[in-house]
Amino acid sequence: MSEKKNLFTEFPPVSTEQWLEKITADLKGADFDKKLVWKTNEGFNVQPFYRAEDIAALQDTKAGVFPYTRGTKKDNDWYVRQNLQVECPKEANKKALEILNKGVTSLGFTFKAEDLNADFIAALLNGIQADVVELNFRTCVKKSAELAQILVNYFTEKHYDAKSLKGSINLDPINRMLLEGKELTEGFIAEKLAETVKALAPLPCYRAVTVNALTLNNAGAGIVQELGYALAWGVEYLDLLINKGVAPADAAKAIRFTFGVGGNYFFEIAKFRAARYLWAKIVEAYKPQCTCTDCTCQQDSGLDFCPCSAKMKIHAETSYFNFSIYDANVNMLRTQTEAMSAALGGVDSLTVLPYDCAYKQSDDFSERIARNQQLLLKEESHFDKVTDPAAGSYYIETLTAQIAEQAWKIFLETEENGGFLKTIQSGRVQTAVNESAKAHLKNISSRREVLLGTNQFPNFNETAADKIERSNENGSFSCACSDGVPTLKPTREAVEFEALRLATEKSGKRPKVFMLTIGSLAMRLARAQFSSNFFACAGYEIIDNLGFNTVEEGVEAARKVAAGIIVLCSSDDEYAELAPAAFKLIGENELFVVAGAPACTDDLKAAGIEYFINVRSNVLETLKGFNEKLLK
Repeated sequence: MSEKKNLFTEFPPVSTEQWLEKITADLKGADFDKKLVWKTNEGFNVQPFYRAEDIAALQDTKAGVFPYTRGTKKDNDWYVRQNLQVECPKEANKKALEILNKGVTSLGFTFKAEDLNADFIAALLNGIQADVVELNFRTCVKKSAELAQILVNYFTEKHYDAKSLKGSINLDPINRMLLEGKELTEGFIAEKLAETVKALAPLPCYRAVTVNALTLNNAGAGIVQELGYALAWGVEYLDLLINKGVAPADAAKAIRFTFGVGGNYFFEIAKFRAARYLWAKIVEAYKPQCTCTDCTCQQDSGLDFCPCSAKMKIHAETSYFNFSIYDANVNMLRTQTEAMSAALGGVDSLTVLPYDCAYKQSDDFSERIARNQQLLLKEESHFDKVTDPAAGSYYIETLTAQIAEQAWKIFLETEENGGFLKTIQSGRVQTAVNESAKAHLKNISSRREVLLGTNQFPNFNETAADKIERSNENGSFSCACSDGVPTLKPTREAVEFEALRLATEKSGKRPKVFMLTIGSLAMRLARAQFSSNFFACAGYEIIDNLGFNTVEEGVEAARKVAAGIIVLCSSDDEYAELAPAAFKLIGENELFVVAGAPACTDDLKAAGIEYFINVRSNVLETLKGFNEKLLK
């Protein structure tokens, strides 16, 4: 039997300086920062590589141990939640029992205030084993305390062990202000929070208050914004509860956070890790003392405060912001990676939105897919078996620290401005989130950010107007209510491109775009592909070609199919001769476009050629201009 050998010992260690020397040499004079350093929208730079020395100064912790960067529990299991809008309690109960048999382990019920009573809750929960499933409820702010009392009475009558029951009441008055523009006073908010927390006290594992940072995410907030404002939001509720006589430990244990999870895969993993760390440090500052009579967490930990109260309870929901109506099946790919980020980031529960929810009431098929996306991560990929698999990754550990640092700055700035409530009353938060959303949309319109199937590689022949049954957004970022605060509305990155394409559909016209491919084989094919994708984003009919021997042959073929736009696709060197010849033949009969940005562009413009498309073009604005000319 051969002796085992460590092959790594045969290779000498390579220092960071040596790596940088090699990279600099390979760049051949190009600027390292401009070429390789990613300048994020989150306020920090991402390096092209990381090493052990980059995380040497970071605190090394274990899962389930304060400050909970690696998780608040020693496994990585999470609840699979599906939300139900309750119109009829018996019908909702029937569906709840059905989906519980299909893998759901957490239910979210939303219902009207006027429907709430003991009989309603009894009908809604009939046959549901409340000690083996997480139950979450949402109703009017004014009715939350009454709901809490009804739940306590119901579970008591059913003889449940209170400590075996897990769930929440989604009481979030500030979120109501953000969504509806309702002006609520600090006194009213504090009163409703305290009433509900005290009424729900007999259920120690229920959370009465929720910080719905998901609202910020769906309105276009960046990762750092969402986290920084969520922390300030949580502290606002924490202070109001404590000032109402709720013990700091009980106040902290009453709060739950709901975050959105977007498509920035590694950043989202790091966000959840940073969130737990920062919230734990915030709660530590209050020095909450354990109020449980049979708990030894404080003594066992050796800390001078209750570590359990510093555990952030996180529910995540896949982001609505990056959903698209066209090529909607791509939404399944988006939510799958988002679900992976949430699971690897260690959330406590997760909702995956059905892929079709942006344009219709989701059906059984889309809801089934959404459930199964999580079940696949558990049953086939075993994501629930390994706690914080990202731990030790030089990249993700560094991202966690950087996101935490930037989010902390937003938190401190919000506190300096009087706290979260005052900053939303002034509109400061809404303005910041709206600016972030506008920046995202600008990047989408110029293709600096790719939204597959919408601004890049669209399905050329897809139509969507007939499948749209509803719209959840109005395309604007906010609306200021005359008697309240500015609101934040859910929007999507795809909205403006969809409006462009829907305008083409609804016009009854479908302009034809003809690729006049000629000259260099490699360049004409590449530019024809680029141009086809470019114009297909507006829903135009694309007519591609393998190539023509002469410009005259190409123009003649374009006119036979009644093309409205003729795009010359060739090489930069050949444009100086081919473009003027084609432009002269075409005249004013069709719109003539040159694909590229050749060195002779100024000369071609001087000759009267107006339209050029290339990687620097703002796709959205350019296509809007063509729509104005072609859809009259």
